[in-house]
Amino acid sequence: MKIDFQTFVLSLASSAMVHLGRVPDPTGQHSQFNLEMARQTVDILAMLRDKTHGNLDPTEAAVLDRVLHDLRLAFVEESRSSAS
Repeated sequence: MKIDFQTFVLSLASSAMVHLGRVPDPTGQHSQFNLEMARQTVDILAMLRDKTHGNLDPTEAAVLDRVLHDLRLAFVEESRSSAS
């Protein structure tokens, strides 16, 4: 299978969602909630967006922006839940 930019972004997003406990671990093991790892993955995606600004086609840019938006919302929700 060929890995393109969108697949790479979605792979990172899936990893963050596992760390947020939002999706099951694809290995079948129990998901490990890890807010710091989720934050790191979101930060990596944000850095990737900044470094590739102007070099992505419209679809790639839209996927990256949408993923970042959704992950940031999920991160805030989980941060608030874990603080309670």
